Amino acid sequence: MTQLFSGSCPVYGGDDLSIVPVLWPELNNAWQLSEDETAYINRQQGLHCKTCNNNLRTMGLSAAILREFKVGGAPKQLCESFSDIRILEINTAGNLTPYLSKLTSHKLIKYPEYDMLDLDIESESFDLVIHSDTLEHVPNPERGLSECRRVLRSNGKCIFTVPIVVNRMSRSRVGLAPSYHGQSGVPADDQIVCTEFGADIWQIVLKAGFRSCEIFSFEYPAALVLIARK
Repeated sequence: MTQLFSGSCPVYGGDDLSIVPVLWPELNNAWQLSEDETAYINRQQGLHCKTCNNNLRTMGLSAAILREFKVGGAPKQLCESFSDIRILEINTAGNLTPYLSKLTSHKLIKYPEYDMLDLDIESESFDLVIHSDTLEHVPNPERGLSECRRVLRSNGKCIFTVPIVVNRMSRSRVGLAPSYHGQSGVPADDQIVCTEFGADIWQIVLKAGFRSCEIFSFEYPAALVLIARK
């Protein structure tokens, strides 16, 4: 059953939404997406708030973070209520970054300066690690998540999104034709897809050493967020 999001954007609070399709035929063919799968991934990536320009997946990430920390309102309230929370953001999580960067203990790192498979960061340094549609580009996602776990303090959380095709299992793209996210016809090394994630993604989270994995549904099946607890 499809659960469509209706309401105001959890990042800014605006209710003026628009959708722009983002998938192109070559990517659809590479991922062997059905018509329904194409439709919900287009919503995931293309439905956005016209005020803050955050798309549906980033809205879901914001909603999951706010719920996890029991904060009402928007990320601004998170920053006010938890001013000492230490957050590691791996690559920019949509347009959440301008809000989170107001925290003095927020740290943004980007590829290729930082390798997610071997983070040059002291263990047990952060309360929260977030990343959005980054893990599918990492050659070894289990190792990448284990590094996220390593830099978390006790009871810390890693909250993240990846594109999930919910009616199939995950598969590596090793040996398959290169597939890139970003823009049609513009291959880039940091946008090559290493893993197509499916319904078994929770196994990768637990194999990485986290004690639990929750799937938070902001909109099913388009906007699912993983909450991994150390």
